[in-house]
Amino acid sequence: MNNLIQILSGEGTLAGADEKEALLLSRLANLSSVIVALSGGADSAYLAWAAHQALGDHALIVTALSPSFSAHDRTMVEEFVNKLAVRHEFIETYEMENPSYRANEPDRCFFCKDELFSKLDELAVAHGFAAVAYGVNADDTLDFRPGHRAAANHQVLAPLLDAGLRKAEIRMLSQRAALPTWDRPASACLASRLPYGTEVTPERLALVERGEAAMRELGFRQFRVRLHDQLARVEIAPEEMPRALSLQMSATIAERLKAAGFSYVALDLEGYRQGSLNETLSSRKKPSAKATSGT
Repeated sequence: MNNLIQILSGEGTLAGADEKEALLLSRLANLSSVIVALSGGADSAYLAWAAHQALGDHALIVTALSPSFSAHDRTMVEEFVNKLAVRHEFIETYEMENPSYRANEPDRCFFCKDELFSKLDELAVAHGFAAVAYGVNADDTLDFRPGHRAAANHQVLAPLLDAGLRKAEIRMLSQRAALPTWDRPASACLASRLPYGTEVTPERLALVERGEAAMRELGFRQFRVRLHDQLARVEIAPEEMPRALSLQMSATIAERLKAAGFSYVALDLEGYRQGSLNETLSSRKKPSAKATSGT
């Protein structure tokens, strides 16, 4: 993150970031009101800030709570909305009641987002909001994300994508706006830690959450604890890997994760990479780009 401006300059995007932000704010201001889905990540947080800048209290920021949303993420959201003093609500979603979601096939995220956007549609109608928006960005179109199909079905706006904003630009603009989320590590729901075909249950999600809380307590920033039966496959960002590989730390990681409820602990030597569970799809009938998840 320290070389963010250098990276932007190298990509040729730094000069256009201001123009894209101006376009984003202008388009948001043209809405009479909007509900913004906030997960607490850098993209949705930046969109929430932009909507608040453009519309004030005519922008309602909404965060969905369910067993797949960690207590850590809720704390991050609470700190963010309190700092910015935006209009915000928590709601509950019930994707866990949907057998298609629990089955955890590659299109799992479609059912999650369909539930979310259904609840936000209801909220918009009940309170007279003109539109619902979410924080997909221009880089996300390069990945497999079934949630996009749910958004299209519900006619959810994608203001960051429409403005052509990429992830690095969003982080740079967030840093300039003094948003605490500007350098927040990439995140995803807890269900993304379960291999496809492994049923999503509250117990498994809670186990993953305890494991990741233990890693966070050890000072790691970018990581995943992937659940394979009773084995924790730990992915850690390359820059943090040397620390994890020390004999003392590796023993501590094993001890903490076993205390969290895992029987076995393995450190993935390839390190953290987004969507690593999609690597298994080559041995299955691979779904279309509209129905596959990047997590």
